[in-house]
Amino acid sequence: MNANEQTIRRFYDAFAQLDADAMAACYASDATFKDEVFDLRGAREIGGMWKMLCSGTKAKGAHVWKLTHRDVQADAAAGQAHWDAHYLFSATGRIVDNAVDARFTFTPGGLIATHRDRFAFWTWARQALGLPGLLLGWSPSLRRKVRSTAGANLKAFLARNP
Repeated sequence: MNANEQTIRRFYDAFAQLDADAMAACYASDATFKDEVFDLRGAREIGGMWKMLCSGTKAKGAHVWKLTHRDVQADAAAGQAHWDAHYLFSATGRIVDNAVDARFTFTPGGLIATHRDRFAFWTWARQALGLPGLLLGWSPSLRRKVRSTAGANLKAFLARNP
C-alpha cells in the first residue's frame, strides 16, 4: 500500500470515528474540497467543515452514525474511493443513506491537495428534506438554497471556533 492510499484509508477510518482533527490533518494547507454542497479552499475551511459535521453528528446523531469505505486506490499523484454514510440529518431529523464517490490528488508529501466528492443530490434531498426534496431536489433553486444555508452555517461555525 503506497503513502497516498494510506492517507485515504487514514482519512476514512478517522471519519468513521468522527475524528475531525485526524481528518483535517490529512489535508495540505492550500487544499481544495468540492462536493454538491460545499466548495472550499484551504485547510481552515475544509477542517472547519469536517469539525462542524462531526460535532453535529456527535451531538445529535451518534446513535445512528455509520460510515464504510471501499475501493480505495491511489498512485503517486491521485486516488479514489467510494464511501457510504448512514446518518441523521440534524436540520430535519431524517435518516440519510448517502453513497459518495471521491477523487483525490496529493502533494509530494502524501497530503490531500484536492478532494472532490460526488453524490446524487436529488437522492440526498429526498432523504434529508422529505417532500420538498422529493419535489424540488432536481431544481437549481433548491441546490442554491442548500449551498447557501450550509455556507452560512460553516461561516458561523468558523466564527465561533477560530
